Amino acid sequence: MASVGTALRELRGAQKSAKGVSLYSRFVNRPAGRYLAAGSYGIGLTPNQVTLVSAALSFAGAAAVALVAPSWGLGVAVWALLALGFAFDSADGQLARLRGGGSASGEWLDHVVDCAKLTALHTCVLIAFYRFPEEYGTGADGWLLVPLGFQFAAVVTFFGGLLTEKLKPKAAPGSPAAEPSTVRAVALLPVDYGVFCLVFLLVGGGGLFRWAYAGAGALAGLFLLAFLAKWYRELSAVPR
Repeated sequence: MASVGTALRELRGAQKSAKGVSLYSRFVNRPAGRYLAAGSYGIGLTPNQVTLVSAALSFAGAAAVALVAPSWGLGVAVWALLALGFAFDSADGQLARLRGGGSASGEWLDHVVDCAKLTALHTCVLIAFYRFPEEYGTGADGWLLVPLGFQFAAVVTFFGGLLTEKLKPKAAPGSPAAEPSTVRAVALLPVDYGVFCLVFLLVGGGGLFRWAYAGAGALAGLFLLAFLAKWYRELSAVPR
């Protein structure tokens, strides 16, 4: 088996296109995932096992939000678990490429975990708003609708983007990859999952977290509308 250093060198030359990827994912999450993939390769983990590690970290972070009273320490712990889970989410695909390619079952597991992670996280915020109304300032019932709306926007965006990629025609083999747009990479930062995880650092602020979370949810709703219009326009040009 190749050394971790050799695996890192191979991974640097086997990265996916940066088109449609935010600056955070491109310069923070993917490089972190590359090191995790190389380390996982060195100890003999499979891509599916790495996916399950990502799931365990992400669900632990989400559960902590729902079960533990808010504090600054909790916020740091939740952010660390979610961010590390996101990095392992990048590592599983990179590890699959390093091992010679992934499988249909592995891709299915990865997408199912991603969808479950989104659903669980916003559900746990809803539970936290209900269990700790004084700490978060969510005594008014209307605040319980915010995580539901955020969850709706996040899941529809995830499913819509995934389905669009499946329905769009594939590029011809050997065709040059499109150059990534810096402007687009910056514009996508507000809806990057890794950037969203930073909001949980404010958990100890109670009302500060509530407003930051609601603001992120409002942005997610606006981006969903923009994405839906873009995807529909792109697929309308595809011959049936």
